[in-house]
Amino acid sequence: MSGDQDPVIDAEIVAYEAPPPVVPPADYTEDGVPTFEHVRDRIENRVATSTGSAELADAIPEAQAVEDRFEARRQAGLDRLEEIRRSMRGDA
Repeated sequence: MSGDQDPVIDAEIVAYEAPPPVVPPADYTEDGVPTFEHVRDRIENRVATSTGSAELADAIPEAQAVEDRFEARRQAGLDRLEEIRRSMRGDA
């Protein structure tokens, strides 16, 4: 090679292709906003799950025992609060 010439570089030409457009799911608009039907279905599913969980919790004896213990503890707290109030008024 002579000093006044640049070396030859072997290269491959690669064509750039744009990625395919992103198509939103059927439950969304082209702007990515959920449709009314999609939102309604999600809400209905959550309500059904919540209702089913509550019904199941009421049907299990262990869940009722927890509720009973919670209510007993709440009532004991209220009784103790009333006792403290009486002692502060001097009614004890």
